[in-house]
Parts: sequence; structure tokens; C-alpha cells
Amino acid sequence: MMSLAANLSTTTEASIVPNGLDDINSLTKSMPFAHEPQLHRVPWVPPVAVGAQGIYIDLEDGTRIIDGVGGAAVNCIGSGHPKVLQAISEQLQKITYVYNVQLLNQPSQELAKHLISVSEGAFAQCFFVSGGSEAMEAVIKLARQYFWEISQPERRYFIARKQSYHGNCLGTLALSHHPGRRAPYEAILNHDVFHHVSPAYYKRYAREGESEEEYVQRLADEVDAKFQELGPGNVIGFVAEPVVGATQGVTYAPKGYFAAINKICKKYGALLIYDEVMCGMGRMGSTYHAWQNPNSYTDGIPPDIQAVAKGLGGGYGSIGAVLLNRQIADGLRQGSNYLQHGHTYQAHPLAAAASVAVQNVIKEDNLLESAEKVGVYLEKRLHESLTSLDAPCAPYIYDIRGGGCFWGIELQIPDSILEGQYFKKERLAGRVQARAMENGLVLMGMSGGVDGKKGEFLMLSPAYNITETEMDELTRRLVKSIMEVLADSKIQNLFKDDRVSMKGIKEM
Repeated sequence: MMSLAANLSTTTEASIVPNGLDDINSLTKSMPFAHEPQLHRVPWVPPVAVGAQGIYIDLEDGTRIIDGVGGAAVNCIGSGHPKVLQAISEQLQKITYVYNVQLLNQPSQELAKHLISVSEGAFAQCFFVSGGSEAMEAVIKLARQYFWEISQPERRYFIARKQSYHGNCLGTLALSHHPGRRAPYEAILNHDVFHHVSPAYYKRYAREGESEEEYVQRLADEVDAKFQELGPGNVIGFVAEPVVGATQGVTYAPKGYFAAINKICKKYGALLIYDEVMCGMGRMGSTYHAWQNPNSYTDGIPPDIQAVAKGLGGGYGSIGAVLLNRQIADGLRQGSNYLQHGHTYQAHPLAAAASVAVQNVIKEDNLLESAEKVGVYLEKRLHESLTSLDAPCAPYIYDIRGGGCFWGIELQIPDSILEGQYFKKERLAGRVQARAMENGLVLMGMSGGVDGKKGEFLMLSPAYNITETEMDELTRRLVKSIMEVLADSKIQNLFKDDRVSMKGIKEM
């Protein structure tokens, strides 16, 4: 299919290079990277996409691949949907841009009404930005402005969690705890305002013999202690992803966790803030917001402020939104009565029109229900293929978790092997991602999910309307890619002194 261009791999640590290359210099000499007019986010030239339909993407070389991750959990209804294309075309004929400080536009008004109407009374107002990082940056400013408006200017601290990701702006990166993405900018990040407590993932972080209830209590005690350390009246809010995506690979807290955190926030007058940029807008199936989901990712507790993005526009428009409850709206109204924040392309009419159309498709085609069914079927297929007694990959799978159209597969091999020379420049998950691309499947392979260094995971986040036949093919290509990486002769040699056998992998 393709060689160097196919080797797309990602890590939270140092730069990694494609399979078969000894160092980054080999790569840059092998490809016209230095002469590329566009600066890339990876140290090689990615393949060029020239077309897309549904879950399929066509590349410049004529190859057709499956998008198993929706870009970055963005594409929720597939590419090229005729109703969305028509809506964009019609909006192009009406008005393409107004500056929303001066003028409103009909699509954004309609979209705002939709977002408030599907939130079960949790939110009173919303406003629009151009993406997830912008949304979370605006959340930080909105939360601070709220306390300034109600005469509590001493509140200035945010508490978030380790192994979290909230965006790539300087403010959101400081709020995040994504070691690799923070590393180059650590010296200019704000370490005074943003504080972090332990992540919440029972299977990985619970102590031996510790029950879920004991684990939740320990984490709640830690959060309460952090409030006490900072001064309870100085904390603006607690920020969390109901389902953690980019840093941990689709993890969520045990039942009772968010109820305990909410109780602490209420006790000290701080805000509960959710980042549903990745896991929201139907991604978890059944409901628009993860906190509404019957799987109780947040114990059914809504936030005071929430960010959404990716699935809002589904890739048809660059858009994000911030939703605020009545308490926040009233606080602003009784003060300055306006949001002291904004960007040039905020509430862009084309992006809003595209998003309205996407949301209409989700409603008309019952895609929230479809996403839930996708999750049930995909979970079954993943376990059958990866963790059943006769699955050759089973010894190397630590966990499969998720819901709806958002799934994480955590890989495991002995630390002595993973930390060896062979994996220093390209980690295991990165190798699987690269091999999957060669096999015609786009997925995310990330490293550092446990502590910023250890922890290899893959992520899947397909469109909500993916079919069972397409899921079968997606799973086949995924399993093939994992097996081929594990069967690599260099990796087999690493296992010669380990009790984990490669026999089943080699026989496939």
C-alpha cells in the first residue's frame, strides 16, 4: 500500500520514527520534508486524502481506507452526507460571515436553541467558538469571570486531574496533565493557578484489596485536602472529562466518584466543570451528553459549565460550544451582563449551519440509539477477537473499555521489554497504529496512559452510523495489525526469556 507515509504513530513522550528507520535523520533524508510548504504535526509527510464517503477515505495513491477513529472522535455521521452538504450549500448562498459582536446569524441561533433543549434543563445559555481547545480556554475565562461578577475575586485556582487533556492553548495545556504535550512549554505554563489530583480509573490505580467504594473515598479525600491546601474560598472549580480520551484511552471513574466530587464543590462554593469535547454530543451512545448516559459516567450529575466540540459539527465545520447553567447565567446578568471573551470566527454561520444539519441527521436517523447499538456489537467483537480463550492476542490485552462509539484497548507486554532499546524511539501502540494504516485502517495509538511514560493504548471512535459489516471489517484489520506487530521477528527475540509465549501469534 504505502511505506514511510503510512507510518503514523503518536506518543506522549519523545518523538518517534516509523518502522525500519534507525533515527529521525534517516526519515528526513528519505522524504521531502524539508521542502514541504506546510509544517506538519509529525516529523514525516502524512498521506494525502483526496476524498471521503461514509467511514471511507480515499488517498492520493488510489487506496481506500477505513476511518476507525473519526479523525479524532470528530466524524459522527460519516463523510459526504447529502443533507449536510445541502445545508452548507444553501448557507453559502445566504451569508458566509458576520462578526458576532455586531450581528447574530440564524444558524447559530437555531443551534443554541437545540443545545439548550436537549440538555434536560441543565443549561440556560451557550455560546460558540471554533473548536475544543478554544471551548475549554473560554470555560476557564467564563468560570473566572463568574466569580469576578459576583464579588468573589479571590477565587483563582482550578483543580483538574493528572492524566487529563483539555486542549493545546497555553491555558488549557496548563489545566491539562498531558506530559508529552506540556513538555516543550513547561517553562511558560502557569503552575500557580492550575493544580492536579489523582486520575480516577479503578482497575489501574486501586490499591491491592481496595474496594471501589474505598477507592472513591480515598480520591474524594485527596480532592478535599487540595481544597484545604489552596484555601476553599480561593478555588474556582474542579474540571474533569467524564470519559478521558487522549491521555488514557477511554477511562471513566467508578460509581460514586462524581457524586463525592460534586458534594465537595457544593460545600466550598466551587464550580463543577465538565470537558465533553471528545466524549460528548452522542459519542457514548443513547444521550447527547456523557453525564446523561444511563451507564452513569458521572452519577447522572450535570455540571455548572461544560465544553463540547468534535461531535457538534461532525467535521463539517470548525466549531465548539460552552454551555452554562442558570446560576452562571444569572451571575453574569447581574454583573456586566455580557461575556468578556470572544474570537473573530465565533458563531460562524457556515459552521453553525453545518452543525444544525449534523444534529438534525442524528435526530432524524436515531443515531444516538444507533451509537449505543454500535457499542454493544463492537464490544462483543473486540472481546471475541482479542480476549477470548482462543484469541492469540489475549495475553497482550490489559483492558477493553468504553461505550457507544468510543472504545479504548490497552495493550500490555512486560515492562522489561517495553522499556528496552527496541521501543525507545517508537512505542508499541505507535507501531500498531502504523501497521493499521498499512492495513487500511486509521486508529489512534498512544503511549503514556498510566503515568505519562508507561501505558500503551489504542482508540476507536467510528461514526455513529457504522454498519455491523463495516465493524466486522474494522475489527479484522485491527486484530491483523496487532498480531503482525507482535509477530515481528525483533519483538519475538525480546520474548525469548519471558514466560509470555509468542507461539499463538506466530501461528496466525
